[in-house]
Amino acid sequence: MQIISPNYILTPDAVLSDLAIAFDKTIQKIAPLDELKKEYPDAEITELEKNSLVMPGLINAHVHIEFSANKTSLSYGDFMNWLYSVIENREDLIGGCDAACMGKAIDAMLESGITTFGAVSSHGMDLQACADAPQNVVFFNELIGSQATMADALFGDFISRLDASKSVIRDGFYPAVAIHSPYSVHPVLIKKALEIVKNEDLKLTAHFMESEAERNWLDSNEGDFKDFFEKFLKQNYAVSDSKEFLEHFNTQKTLLTHVVKANDEELKTIAANEHTVIHCPISNRLLGNGAIDLNALEAQNINWVCATDGLSSNYVLDLFEEMKCALFMHSEMPLLDLAKKLINSVTINAASALNLNTGEIAEGKNADMLVLDLDKEPSEELAIHLILHRYNISKVYINGKKEKGN
Repeated sequence: MQIISPNYILTPDAVLSDLAIAFDKTIQKIAPLDELKKEYPDAEITELEKNSLVMPGLINAHVHIEFSANKTSLSYGDFMNWLYSVIENREDLIGGCDAACMGKAIDAMLESGITTFGAVSSHGMDLQACADAPQNVVFFNELIGSQATMADALFGDFISRLDASKSVIRDGFYPAVAIHSPYSVHPVLIKKALEIVKNEDLKLTAHFMESEAERNWLDSNEGDFKDFFEKFLKQNYAVSDSKEFLEHFNTQKTLLTHVVKANDEELKTIAANEHTVIHCPISNRLLGNGAIDLNALEAQNINWVCATDGLSSNYVLDLFEEMKCALFMHSEMPLLDLAKKLINSVTINAASALNLNTGEIAEGKNADMLVLDLDKEPSEELAIHLILHRYNISKVYINGKKEKGN
């Protein structure tokens, strides 16, 4: 048992003061320090510096660890130019990110306070790095393939990677499934994968409506994807439209990434099925896809979370940076209200979407905690200041174990 005694504790509803936290793997009790000392006389006690704040560890629900070698190889500003640059540089990007490269990306996330991440894995090359990571990991094995003639081989590869991830046995590691997108996965493959998801109660994610190219291709088999699919896959029509794609997930809560180009009918379907939208503002900007309408999501009562995407479409895996960009991107929203929603989106709301017992400093929750060194007593605008000022993270705890700090 350990006891940590900060000046302040951040909860979803308030900032608590003059309370301490008793924890092992989970948070056992939050109470005045003297009370906890009496109840847990043998506990190791850490009394923190003045103006210390304990907050939940951050949850990055969508990241591509395998593409962490990119820095200046890919083209930004337009989705199709970026996609062609990915194809042109794919071998170098994948081959250039070895265990050390992936470990560096994971360590950088830890340094920035990310205690849980959702790794979307295309090839399984990041499995060992994620298995060895100190963080909690939801390991999304990605299924891709729109050609019926290749369906059996692609599904066999997917099953092999999924089975390999199931062989990782450690606390905080969760094998899961990712369906790449409506334009890139044949309906037969989706149905087969979702049978496994339902039978084994696995977590599920998919990309959806990221670009105008996707919108036009799914709606009318036209637009920028027309030449792309004819050139690379000899296809002249989409394997699904958006309605057909979403119907696959009608009974399975899913994290849908991007959703920038979704229409009102699609948002109603997403809301009716209690799916979560993963918002990646930096990626959307760099790939020229525009900004999602968060007000439209909230009008439908859709849960949304903020995530970084991978270094193929970002310059850093840092949720504080991501939230800062979102704070400026969505200038139509009240500043403090948006800041609070962003903090919740990478803590309690992300935990809820992933069905994980974390994301909140509360009794019974896993002890995934950050200690931040504030420069003075927090005001009612703390959420804004947390995002803007990048306070030092002096300690990081994951499942009660100190992973950073003395």
